Amino acid sequence: MERSTAELRDDAEAIWRAGLEAVGGERLVRTHLAVEGPWLRLGDQRLRLDQVRRVVVVGAGKAGASMASGVEQALGESLLQEKQLSGWVNVPADCLRPLRRIHLHPARPAGCNEPTAEGIHGSEHMLQMVAGLSAQDVCLCLISGGGSALLPAPVPGVTLEDKVALTRFLSAAGADIRQLNTVRKAISRIKGGGLARACRAGHLITFIISDVLGDPLDMIASGPTVDVPPDPQQALRILREFGADSAGIAPNVLAHLQRATRDPAPAVTRRASSHGTHVIVGNTATAVDGAGQEAERRGYSHVMLGGTPSEGTAEQSGRHLLQMARHMLANPGPDCLISGGEPTVQLIEAQQRGKGGRNQQLVLAALAELWTEPQLAALDNSHGPSLVLLSGGSDGEDGPTDAAGAILTAEVISAARQRGLDPADYLRRNDAYSFFQQVDGLLQTGPTHTNVCDLRVVLVRRPQP
Repeated sequence: MERSTAELRDDAEAIWRAGLEAVGGERLVRTHLAVEGPWLRLGDQRLRLDQVRRVVVVGAGKAGASMASGVEQALGESLLQEKQLSGWVNVPADCLRPLRRIHLHPARPAGCNEPTAEGIHGSEHMLQMVAGLSAQDVCLCLISGGGSALLPAPVPGVTLEDKVALTRFLSAAGADIRQLNTVRKAISRIKGGGLARACRAGHLITFIISDVLGDPLDMIASGPTVDVPPDPQQALRILREFGADSAGIAPNVLAHLQRATRDPAPAVTRRASSHGTHVIVGNTATAVDGAGQEAERRGYSHVMLGGTPSEGTAEQSGRHLLQMARHMLANPGPDCLISGGEPTVQLIEAQQRGKGGRNQQLVLAALAELWTEPQLAALDNSHGPSLVLLSGGSDGEDGPTDAAGAILTAEVISAARQRGLDPADYLRRNDAYSFFQQVDGLLQTGPTHTNVCDLRVVLVRRPQP
């Protein structure tokens, strides 16, 4: 089937959105939570309802609102009343919606993926809630990507301002999510199992939508219910690797970590009556699979890649995807590539920096590579070879912008040439948003109420014989 470049773009967006639908919070929760006669099923675990006094829901993340809605739908009004269900979930301010029993707390403003005073208030409230439970109670914790910034509870001696400065420094320096969360856990009272240690419920079950490749439980939202002790020595090594001590960043953080290394606190364990279970209800592979089903439905022969924890930079990822597109153009076989991932971006100094995010940076890196290849840069709009490369954050956010990502098409390249834009200059200045805004290349969705890393779609149209 020969498709126009406009059809290729429409198909790429539809395939990408199908991946998001596959990881919708309501759908995923209702798959793993159900009332079955006298039993309450939570993942693979079944509890007798007559032995449950009440159910309390806590959690944090960009998918928190949709997951909480899924809980209320799965249990139904009668059980919500019978088990005195209540809850508190920290979410971004633009993810609020009315629910019957679970309070959604705006723990940070839209587009500001940093800890706030409101986030601290919500975290403290959850710690108090779970500490007041008993052995006859069930605590259901809903965790999804973005939970680390939404669950701030700094240790004594570390301030909110310290945490904000630290987050900004490590993010700008190119730290990946594992490095960032290793440091966060070491200076938090709720991360690194802090919520689990405070919980006195007889059953603690955590439903997780994973935004970390490989699904390491202790790294997703910094593992608030995973009782793995923080590692202050490793946190210090990461800070020194990025030069945080020489840069004078967060001296209170460094002082706390040094004290914790010299004099570690005694281990704190939860009561034996509290049983912790973790259920991955959705992840990047779920989204990739959902996108693949839509690609097949639309007649594409697709290849799916789940992504690796050490993907590298956005620029490297963009060039790698372009290489794979070149291979597909030149050879028979698949004409669609779907992948997940989460590359890093190293930002230049603020005075020169523009606006963008890792997905926009990735697509711009691919475009800049094409820019110097006349035989591919033409990408004939009607016949001959053509390609579309789309990369977007599954949460609908890409850096501090209102875009989820960007799309590379023949029309985008043509518009950039007509305007005399220099993609290499925009790439160097981390200003991909300004570039794609001028050439109709932004992918804008608003909040998606889920988060499983980034999802990329590459489609090619081979030259006709």
